[in-house]
Amino acid sequence: MRNPTLLTLILAIATLSPGVAFAQTSWDQSPPPAASGPVPEPNPPPPTLPEEQSAQESGIYTDIKLYYTAPLRWRAEEWAWFGGALLAIGGSHHYDTQVRTHFVGNKTPTEIANASSQDFQDALPGAVVLLGTWGYASLVGDDNGHREAWAMAEAAGLSTVTAYVLKFAAGREGPNVTSDPNAWRKGGRSFPSEHVNAAFSIGTVLAESGGDDYRWVRRVLGYGVGVGTAYLRLEHNQHWLSDTVAGAALGIASAHFTMNRNYAQYGTGSLSVVPVQGGAMLTYHLTLP
Repeated sequence: MRNPTLLTLILAIATLSPGVAFAQTSWDQSPPPAASGPVPEPNPPPPTLPEEQSAQESGIYTDIKLYYTAPLRWRAEEWAWFGGALLAIGGSHHYDTQVRTHFVGNKTPTEIANASSQDFQDALPGAVVLLGTWGYASLVGDDNGHREAWAMAEAAGLSTVTAYVLKFAAGREGPNVTSDPNAWRKGGRSFPSEHVNAAFSIGTVLAESGGDDYRWVRRVLGYGVGVGTAYLRLEHNQHWLSDTVAGAALGIASAHFTMNRNYAQYGTGSLSVVPVQGGAMLTYHLTLP
């Protein structure tokens, strides 16, 4: 017997194939402290394994290889985030019909079928952030800004390819075509939402990269772009709620992958667990020269 909720979770496993590293990336550009006394002879570096050597290489082709093979290198933290994403997608699938009913209202089937998809309009917020970041970095000559814009573009590109593959694999009909949220393998292109995926890819890089002076501003703008795009796709009846949640998960994971790839080669970083009220938070600090 067909189990649509289970199918949603199975597809989500493929959706979250990139490396998940949900942590904050920041950098310190202050000069290193001056050395005092005799400089000790550096110890020879340990031998580099083939996988580690590949991870240190730069270039889009290496990133593509590491992106699609990332689950082979996941640790406990990544699997924990992955499990949480699966629960979020499965839980949101339960409310697909209610959300569609809220946005459709009293529209007739003809009005629903003839409504504009607003694809271009809904893609504008993410595009404005990406182009604005690149343009400002070029105007002031900021190399960090260029790396940030590249991370946005790479995350959006890699995750969009994954999203389109999943669309063909899922074949889910959208809410503009059917009122049945379980219409899988029908030739549709609804799951996941590539607009939401791209918006969260770009917005997460904006939110979690750069310095901490205006972190709250970055996060409001970055995640606001993603949430706002998801709302627009629901309002325009182009996606189910679970489509947008899957797109968000894919975009966030892809953004952290590209941030780690783009910034790791410029400094050293470390993971740490910081106690907070009611639990603990995993953080990542990256120091750039």
